[in-house]
Amino acid sequence: MKAGRSRNIPAFAAPVLVAGARGAVWLGADGAVEALDHAAAVERAQAGPPPVVCHAPATARKLKGPPFAALDALELFAFVRPAAFCLPTPRGLAAVLGLAEPKKGLAAEVETLLAAARTLLAELGEADESERAAAVAATMATGGWPWGKPVLDALGAAGAAGGGLDPWTRLAEWSEQAPPGQPAGHPVEPAEARTRLAALLGSDAEPRPQQADYASAVTAAFQPRETPGEPRVVLAEAGTGVGKTLGYIAPASLWAERNQGPVWLSTFTRNLQRQIDQELDALYPDAKLKARRVVLRKGRENYLCLLNMEDAARALPARRTDAVALGLLARWAAATRDGDIVGGDFPAWLADLVGRGRTLGLTDRRGECIYSACPHYRKCFIERSIRRARRAEIVIANHALVMTQAALHAALGSEDPHLPTRYVFDEGHHVFNAADGAFSAHLSGLEAAEMRRWVLGAEGAGRGRARGLERRLEDLLDGAEESKALDACVHAARALPGPGWAGRIAGDSAHGAAETFL
Repeated sequence: MKAGRSRNIPAFAAPVLVAGARGAVWLGADGAVEALDHAAAVERAQAGPPPVVCHAPATARKLKGPPFAALDALELFAFVRPAAFCLPTPRGLAAVLGLAEPKKGLAAEVETLLAAARTLLAELGEADESERAAAVAATMATGGWPWGKPVLDALGAAGAAGGGLDPWTRLAEWSEQAPPGQPAGHPVEPAEARTRLAALLGSDAEPRPQQADYASAVTAAFQPRETPGEPRVVLAEAGTGVGKTLGYIAPASLWAERNQGPVWLSTFTRNLQRQIDQELDALYPDAKLKARRVVLRKGRENYLCLLNMEDAARALPARRTDAVALGLLARWAAATRDGDIVGGDFPAWLADLVGRGRTLGLTDRRGECIYSACPHYRKCFIERSIRRARRAEIVIANHALVMTQAALHAALGSEDPHLPTRYVFDEGHHVFNAADGAFSAHLSGLEAAEMRRWVLGAEGAGRGRARGLERRLEDLLDGAEESKALDACVHAARALPGPGWAGRIAGDSAHGAAETFL
């Protein structure tokens, strides 16, 4: 316990179930361990009380039975340690919680799961923000969260009121700053790149002359332009195991430091983005310094939309089953590094446990962002990431985002002071497909229907954000001409495919100009 805290953590006892390919092991609340076949384990789990498991959907699949009520240790971990990494197995929990690694066999894993649950509940007893955690837990309990009572007991808040699904109240606002000046054009010499690479590798690294040659050759891309409008380009290829990532990080980081401008490292896959982020630990061993100088940038559809979350929270009285997902999401949103819910510090297994629509579905997937009209604009994860990237040294992005940014710049036809001047395209053979996606366009019936919904709002039993364009802009319009233009947009949108359009087209009963055209 922390100094000054004297809360007694209630003893936690519950049955535990671990399933394997050929059978299962049940640890009773009385401490008795039983080996069961799959059918018997399903019957025992359904009879109750709910057992502690690790990844309830996967456990049910292993047992070849239907889903059943359970105390999922992973959900408890996500609540107690939001935005933390853990392999979704008993061994993974043991490793991250500092418990002894379970011996081989399911019998050892049930003991580990029970120890993990008790350890996590004990951590809650030491929580500094127990009042807010209790509010979230109470809300989740109203949605039938099996961990509700044990968590509230551990927090000493059995009668806590609900709430807590407003993580934006705990987020700091970003502040607008003057645009940074254009970066200088000082070169990076080959010998400097070799020296920086050696420092990144450390004195114990095995000699790899090909990697040093690679870093030296890449410096040509960081030389000043000789002719306006003609960039310096280097096409480089390296075999597997050469270490090309650090090979280009060495000259790129030198250029960024020297010229006070960011270098964008663009990839095609999320895995490589994560790898580059890890490689940069060698350059920025201090986590706080790295947070200032390295930014991971992705498309808007990767970040939690706070307005979408607020809408979901408001609908909770009619959708109580969403309480568990929203509670865990609220805990994560208050602790996340950057709000990246798709490939960031949001556990991938959590979406499987509580539903992808209730978690990943709250990103800005539909292009509905209302920017400065949003009440959460000053705390928006996306806007914060954009502004941090302008002042970073290294920005890790992806080809699609880079190409979309270039397409928007071309469409505006104006000089953008924030547009990067130096890029490294890793996995360069995918650049052409990304360019095709960004600089071409198509309109399908589905997209036309989405446009109608975006302008008019949800019609009938439509799901998602109910606000149409008129309601979203009502506080911004103050002139007759603007209102007239909005009315024209709303009127035109009614010609687009409406709810049920696919069925009408299939039944040869199209309604309106767009459906008739389709």
